[in-house]
Amino acid sequence: MNRFEMIAPLGSNLKYFVKWTVISCLIGAAGGLAGTLFGLGIQAAADLFARYDWLLYCLPVSGLIIVFLYQMFHEEKNRGTNMVLDSISSNDHITPATGPLIFVSTILTHLTGGSAGREGAALQLGGSIGSLVGRGMRLDEKDAKIAVMCGMSACFAALFGTPLAAGVFSMEVISVGVMYYAALVPCVFASFLGAGIAESLGLSGEQFLVSSVPAFGWKGAAAAVVLGILCAVVSIGFCMLLHRTEQLYRKYFENPYLRICAAALFLIVLTAAAGTRDYNGSSMGLIEAAMEGRVFWGAFLIKALFTALTIGAGYRGGEIVPTLCVGASFGGLFGMVTGLSPSLCAACGMAALFVGVTNCPITSALLIFEMCGFEAMPYFALSIAVSFTLSGYYGLYKSQKFVYSKIRTEFINRKANP
Repeated sequence: MNRFEMIAPLGSNLKYFVKWTVISCLIGAAGGLAGTLFGLGIQAAADLFARYDWLLYCLPVSGLIIVFLYQMFHEEKNRGTNMVLDSISSNDHITPATGPLIFVSTILTHLTGGSAGREGAALQLGGSIGSLVGRGMRLDEKDAKIAVMCGMSACFAALFGTPLAAGVFSMEVISVGVMYYAALVPCVFASFLGAGIAESLGLSGEQFLVSSVPAFGWKGAAAAVVLGILCAVVSIGFCMLLHRTEQLYRKYFENPYLRICAAALFLIVLTAAAGTRDYNGSSMGLIEAAMEGRVFWGAFLIKALFTALTIGAGYRGGEIVPTLCVGASFGGLFGMVTGLSPSLCAACGMAALFVGVTNCPITSALLIFEMCGFEAMPYFALSIAVSFTLSGYYGLYKSQKFVYSKIRTEFINRKANP
């Protein structure tokens, strides 16, 4: 091999590095600013809902506005996060209206007490920004996909304050078994910039204290394995509930306006029956209660039902924060029943349920490390591994592809179970 042949790959790699450093910083800055503004808007909406009880009864109004907005912009068939995933794995395009619509509609959902998260909106908002930048810079088809992933990472990191998890998630969630390593530098750069911008503008990330971590031994390992098994079952049930509820809504309420009004009525009645508003909105208070060992035994079931009724009808938001709430509530219950540390079990439950519904083990580990620290790493690792293996081919996102089998070294190339 001559000197030119040795230097040529280095030059090509350096060109790639410089190119994507510039592009990822541009997308990271835009995504970080948009994600921060969106996060502050969600916080303001949640504060207003907590202050004014009557906002719950505006759920039908906010729902009607959301349906009207999507119809006005001819986005009735907008598939949200699934459309973003398809824009990377296939030749689908993210429509320009996706970002503004998900921004406004998610805030409306939180303002009136719909049970939803914000990360699904972040992925759509960030993906939309990345897509627009890619078009503006006339990137080719392959580079445009990386730009979309950059935007997803930047907004996710800005909202959660977890740049490591955000940088990997957009590469890992598309195709289980195959990661888009070409996007590693762009996504990591964009995620750290997005998180940095959010922090500098006063939007803090999510942090939870695991107050008691016993020495790791065979008893602790056994408990982590059992919790992972149970969380795999809960994750399958949660995914089935979300998808089945959407199907039932469409079957019995074909008109989208009637559908969302019916959902609003269900949520208002259930909130009154529950006697608390802990299950409305993002329900981050449930995670704190679970970590402290004072969660209601049926909290994970109620939160799952509230979320399915909200998202399935057409209210906008995300499923990941509710997933963390369900996982923490179930894990906290497991800890209280078994006499183990509730905070440790709640954290393990979050990680195990997250991996069960997203099928992203690396992201799950990084996410729980960034939110809860590394001290309980062995417990987290076991819970994540077991839940990932046993949760099958179910998932939150219908467009997610399983390229390789979870249990055999074979190519399967199938989509998540509906």
